[in-house]
Amino acid sequence: MMKFRTLSIAVAAALALYSPLLAESFPSLHVNIASQSLSSALGEFAKQAKLQLIVDSKLLEGKKAPTLQGEMSLKEALAKLLKGTGLEATIQGDVMVIKPQNDAEVALDAITISAAQATTEGTGSYTIGSTNTATKLNLSLRDTPQSVVVVTRQQIEDQNLESFADVVNSIAGFNAPVWDTDRTYITMRGFEVDYYQIDGMPTYYGGNIQQDLVMYDRVEVVRGANGLMSGAGEPAASINFMRKHATSKEATGTLTAKAGSWDNYRGTVDVQSGVNEPGSVRARVVVSKEDKDSFVDFYHKDTEAFYGIVDADIGDNTLFYAGVSYQNNSADGSSWGGVPAWFSDGTRTDFGASASFTPKWTYWETETKTIFTGVEHTFANDVKLKANYTHLEFESDSKLALTGYYEFPDRTTGLGLNSVYAGKYQTENKQDTIDIYTSIPLEVGGLKHEILVGFAYNQEDSITHTSDPLSSVSTQSVYSWNGNIPEPDWSDFYKTEDTVTKQLGAYLATRIALREDLKLILGSRVSNWEYENKLSDYSYEHDHVITPYAGVVYDLDEAHSVYASYTDIFKPQDYRDKSGNYLDTKEGASYEAGIKGEYFGGKLNAALAVFRMEQDNVAEADGANFVPGTTTQAYYGAAGVVSKGYEIDLSGSITPEWSVSAGWVQFSAKDAENVDVTTTHPRKEAKLGTTYKMGQLTLGTVLSWQSKFYESTTDSLGNAVDLTQDAVFLVDVMAKYQITKALSAQLNVENLFDKEYYSNIDYSTQVIYGDPRTVTLTMKYTF
Repeated sequence: MMKFRTLSIAVAAALALYSPLLAESFPSLHVNIASQSLSSALGEFAKQAKLQLIVDSKLLEGKKAPTLQGEMSLKEALAKLLKGTGLEATIQGDVMVIKPQNDAEVALDAITISAAQATTEGTGSYTIGSTNTATKLNLSLRDTPQSVVVVTRQQIEDQNLESFADVVNSIAGFNAPVWDTDRTYITMRGFEVDYYQIDGMPTYYGGNIQQDLVMYDRVEVVRGANGLMSGAGEPAASINFMRKHATSKEATGTLTAKAGSWDNYRGTVDVQSGVNEPGSVRARVVVSKEDKDSFVDFYHKDTEAFYGIVDADIGDNTLFYAGVSYQNNSADGSSWGGVPAWFSDGTRTDFGASASFTPKWTYWETETKTIFTGVEHTFANDVKLKANYTHLEFESDSKLALTGYYEFPDRTTGLGLNSVYAGKYQTENKQDTIDIYTSIPLEVGGLKHEILVGFAYNQEDSITHTSDPLSSVSTQSVYSWNGNIPEPDWSDFYKTEDTVTKQLGAYLATRIALREDLKLILGSRVSNWEYENKLSDYSYEHDHVITPYAGVVYDLDEAHSVYASYTDIFKPQDYRDKSGNYLDTKEGASYEAGIKGEYFGGKLNAALAVFRMEQDNVAEADGANFVPGTTTQAYYGAAGVVSKGYEIDLSGSITPEWSVSAGWVQFSAKDAENVDVTTTHPRKEAKLGTTYKMGQLTLGTVLSWQSKFYESTTDSLGNAVDLTQDAVFLVDVMAKYQITKALSAQLNVENLFDKEYYSNIDYSTQVIYGDPRTVTLTMKYTF
């Protein structure tokens, strides 16, 4: 049984530790702004209030701001700054938007402050003022003592990103090759990504789960171990999809139509509006439909997505939201695996990206349904209480065939792929997640601090049924493969998986200001984790797993900070030792230090990080020892992988017209014997995405380079070889023209020079090609 009482005591003790601090008074905003231009004053105010400022600079030309000093609320400060300017302010989360208003005098009522989550939509920015993926504390990128990258809504649209794989491939350091037509395997810093988050709620990641980005405002990524918020997992990275919200009181929306290479057609409707007269209740609906063929032979895919959310301001201090999402991916001609890398005589093949040696009767259909809700209440003195709940159902129905694995065709006849491993699979996965936490700001000794404490519970139920072919599957010559292969009869479905995984955690995070320029970020999580396999009638659990977090940030000056951090995560493993006991969890630790810069009032962020990651207690076979009473190999915990390297990131706007998102990553990953691991992950990678606006025309490009990678394997003649993909340089371009204020046309060309390369060589004797040149035209109407 989960030990809820123990965790409750742990959190109560943590709160008791801070009880003297909670007795202190809570400050309002202290403002100190000299009389100056309104543009400079607003920039200074945004910095002091830790807000991201969004404003058309032309609105501020020639306007002055008065001296502003003292303790006051955000509304009071903005009312005084904007008095007589004809402008008004809207604040949503950590974004402050300045826009014209009808009356010259700015009353307090004209300033709208919403408790809604921060948003990047409509800002045109490649960065964001703050994130909370690392600790749930709302910290700027500069104040977060970890490597953080944000892919904003503007970047998603500029680069034509549509899926989970698209967004991680846009970030330097991620390796996300497709494993076949419908699965993606993701690594970072040499470790596998095995979970992701939606609005901070951890969710299991399987390669066949592909989130459609039409539902999301942005994606926040924290590199390295992030067990404080996620609990169990690998120390690769935390990928957090942040949902869109209904933020407009007026009826507004977009209509988007896309047409691209290989008969790829996609349409999206995204509308939102206030539901009642004052706009305190707002609703948003997003509907998307895609129908596409592919450069891969026989493959066709339809995607449908629906997203609906209602946001409601209940009084001045409470925000409630509830929503649903649905996504269906239906693919025919699905491949499983790649194509042979060698002919039987030892020479290399060159089939090209379109080749698929799969029967036409294969398919893979997935359906994801989600119900979610949450509430946030702000008490006096800005104390916040948040509660969130998500119920997710994922179903997968597939009929697949892996052709010629470890087999090689004859160079002359094309015959030789004789074996086909086929199967039908039906999977049902249900996840329920609850997260409740409170954040408490306080002032002690004239310095501002924050305490955050919470509980999280997750349960995952997974069931799989399998059906086997009752006869062998025939094959064809690779030179005349048309996919018209007779389908075998199938056995009845039988259950191959029935598991329940539960995880309960209590966590604490604090931001302690030792001085104005020196802050500690400390935290800890206590987790109980248990697993039950109903088919084999066994279970195991790990109780009271401690996950510490420690970081320090020192401000060098107004623009630069240095930081250091230690983060941790654990991963249960299904291995037993020679005494019959399950091994303790794998432990993943991240050590990181760096320097961060914040320029132009937070519009441009830069970071340099060096890291070392260690994973210990990894299962190793224990010689000739067996688990007592069985013939199962026994294991012991051994030192694991050490990954180390550095990362450079730059994101935001250099000028109002020029946006950039760039990164460089270099690392090594070796096991305890100093042997390279995950060699199919490039050790060096650079990405540069940039756009420049010239009136109605915006031009952009994405330049991507990665070093060579390889898989040590055996060729068709039995020789030990390295299957290698040399360094690859790819160029994407974009041009967007604003035809009218409401209508735009955008052209994206990916892999401009049609470079042929392998995206995946992880199948030992098979390869998967990267996407050839792809052209997409997008028409967007905004109302």
